[in-house]
Amino acid sequence: MIDPKLLDDLAKRMAGSVPTGLQFLQEDLRKNFHSTLEAGLAHLELVTREEFDVQSAVLARTREKLERLEALVAELEQKLNR
Repeated sequence: MIDPKLLDDLAKRMAGSVPTGLQFLQEDLRKNFHSTLEAGLAHLELVTREEFDVQSAVLARTREKLERLEALVAELEQKLNR
């Protein structure tokens, strides 16, 4: 999940970049930017770094196991064909 503090900071910076004549709308814009960013990011299929690292480790172990099994099958096929 996206860090709420990061989302608030981004919304605040976006609202702060509004031209001077619209500064009186800054707080409303910040809230609107925040909810728009939150809604947009909610639609993305994001995972945490920890979840990504866990799945990467699982994939690496699976690949290693597959390679061992492929080697074993090749060895058994050679024995069978003798």
